[in-house]
Amino acid sequence: MLALTIATLYRSRWHGELFFKWIKQNLRITRFFGTSANAVKTQIWIAVSVYVLIAIIRKRLGLSIPLSTMLQILSVMLFEKLPLQQAFTDTDSFLLPPEIANQLNLFES
Repeated sequence: MLALTIATLYRSRWHGELFFKWIKQNLRITRFFGTSANAVKTQIWIAVSVYVLIAIIRKRLGLSIPLSTMLQILSVMLFEKLPLQQAFTDTDSFLLPPEIANQLNLFES
């Protein structure tokens, strides 16, 4: 009975560890703006909601780019009036730095 209880507690703790590992890897929460339990829970729920909304958009538009790339594109084009389909199909213009025509090369190859 004791071994079963210990195994159950360990399994529950492991699920919590995996959840926070997923949060660190997938959600962009750099710091919490509040210290109360309610503030932390609210910020996590908002980040999860944004992640789910981006996943829904990805599925509905039939895109194959990673969710992290979609979030990066959205953060760059936040105040631009551009249809989502166009923003995600023109990903090269957002991810690659613009070429500077009059910049000289320090080392010629």
